[in-house]
Amino acid sequence: MERPLELDNKTRVQEFVLLGLSTWPDIRDLLFAIFLTLYLLTLLENTLIICLICTHSELHKPMYCFLGNLSCLETCYVLVTTPSLLVGLWTGLCHVPFTACMTQLFFFISLICTECTLLASMAYDCYVAICHPLHYPLIMRPQVCLGLAMSSWLCGLLVSVVKTSCIASLSYCDPNVLNHFFCDVSPLLNLSCTHMALTELVDFISAIVILWGSLLVAIASYVAIGRAMLCMPSATASHKAFSTCASHLVVVGIFYSAIFFIYSHPSRIKAMDLNKVLSVIYTVVTPMCNPVIYCLWNKEIQAALHRTLNWSRG
Repeated sequence: MERPLELDNKTRVQEFVLLGLSTWPDIRDLLFAIFLTLYLLTLLENTLIICLICTHSELHKPMYCFLGNLSCLETCYVLVTTPSLLVGLWTGLCHVPFTACMTQLFFFISLICTECTLLASMAYDCYVAICHPLHYPLIMRPQVCLGLAMSSWLCGLLVSVVKTSCIASLSYCDPNVLNHFFCDVSPLLNLSCTHMALTELVDFISAIVILWGSLLVAIASYVAIGRAMLCMPSATASHKAFSTCASHLVVVGIFYSAIFFIYSHPSRIKAMDLNKVLSVIYTVVTPMCNPVIYCLWNKEIQAALHRTLNWSRG
């Protein structure tokens, strides 16, 4: 008789309520205007970068292949996470059905894992370009670039299938309130009322393989780049090499700093307001800044943009 009573106390959650940024009611309207502007600007910037890379043959190079994939990734980021943030700011609370929440979680995990492996691939591309410039056309031939990009997306999808399946199989008890602006791993695990050993094991293994694995690739690439720069004959050559990878290094630092703080112990995070602020950095701010950091300061991208604008005027 005890088991049925125990099950009765665990009501099946049909929907989740996202608090979002409604905990700051005094500035909700201002935040809505800011995030809507960032949302539209991010879509415009990344769509522009993708169109330029696809339509200009001089940009069909390994570096721009990765940048195009990154811009596509950033576009998907904001399409997955920002709408629920905007709805929460507009209405006060955002009600998300269980299936929709798990779908959002699936795409988010897939995108974050894809970005980890894609950033590692871009770091390797910088390493080959600086440390092995004569062999670069052979090593980073189009087939290799396409394989690295597709592997990043496939890896993200596979990891997301496993993690989302584990999280969706958990039981969630009332209250069904998530102190976040989208369905993320940490607040969902905090809400679960069942044993999470398997889920935490899967999360730990994926963190080791994806997060730490890709970070180690990036660190090893930049250590080799640093050693190569120290051996260069002139300061001009070193400065040129550094400018090639500086923007990527900045983005990697910001991305991994936020990721490791939030997901180092995903089921134990209590400072959810800080968690949300850091989540805003890599789901809203970084996708908007990456096109500027990576591309809009690039002379070849600028030249392609000018030709496109002149053609449209003519």
